[in-house]
Amino acid sequence: MKLGIVGTGLIVDTLFQFIEEIDNIEITALCGTVHSKDKIELLSTSHNISNTFTDYNQFLKSDSFDTVYVAVPNYLHYQFSKQALLANKNVICEKPFTTNYKQAANLAKIAQEKKLIIVEAISSIHNPNFIKIKELVNNLGDIKIVTLNYTQYSSRYDAFMQGNILPAFDVNKSGGALMDLNVYNIHFVTELFGNCQKVAYYPNIERNIDTSGILIMEYPSFKVVSIAAKDCASPFTNSIQGNKGAIYTNSPLYTLTDFTYQLNKQQPMHYDLTQGMHRMKPEFIDFASIIDNKDFQQAQQLLNHSLVVMDVLTKARESGNIVFADDKTEL
Repeated sequence: MKLGIVGTGLIVDTLFQFIEEIDNIEITALCGTVHSKDKIELLSTSHNISNTFTDYNQFLKSDSFDTVYVAVPNYLHYQFSKQALLANKNVICEKPFTTNYKQAANLAKIAQEKKLIIVEAISSIHNPNFIKIKELVNNLGDIKIVTLNYTQYSSRYDAFMQGNILPAFDVNKSGGALMDLNVYNIHFVTELFGNCQKVAYYPNIERNIDTSGILIMEYPSFKVVSIAAKDCASPFTNSIQGNKGAIYTNSPLYTLTDFTYQLNKQQPMHYDLTQGMHRMKPEFIDFASIIDNKDFQQAQQLLNHSLVVMDVLTKARESGNIVFADDKTEL
């Protein structure tokens, strides 16, 4: 896979921590804004990227790559992904996939029509520990309760409280705790159990954005309580409880470094299958294989999952009366 990156933020720095370890991924182009020219130069020099751009349209005309990694702020995901598909590029789009379900569905439609692949970069469901959890979860019997907690005090929250509103807390840029943190919990639950029957979101709202909140997802025979916060912090606690046992971890789900599996009246079994691997590496190994082999079946499965997540996110925001600017715009 020949990869062109659009964006120069923290997630791109994170990508370069491992991406060069994957033999069948070659980064050939980088695009950023005019204001990020120094960062573009630094990254391109450090990683031998020969093609650099400050104009996204010119970037998309380049034949040096077949796939675009969309690593721009949340509210730009849809437009940048759409432009890439229309330029006949495959797309790996950072989470959250889009602002709302209708945007996600439209990207899926365009990709299908143009016979291209589009996937969401969400590390948790590609994690070896998560894959093992999928194998074990049916042994827990009837699921009764799922509780998930991803709360971390954001360094940007202090600036937010002083009136400096950065994208992570900007209602006009698809920010907030639900989109930024609870999305990991939603991916975890829906990949295990599919879509839920009912969604209710109870947010703590400041300046029209959810700085924290509690999401309730109702399934036919059990409930999920999913907490995310950027305005406070506590130890991470995540558990799946059935009438025959439980799976639990104190690791945040975006890293999921380990977990414990315990059936009733039996000794707990501890798993650590990542063995120190960077959290994002498994997903990009999968993406390279899917794109290089044109595995449209696997790509569609991942896309269907992302559509379910976007359905939950959209319904949750509607429940919590959180409206983004993109909700009112035409596709």
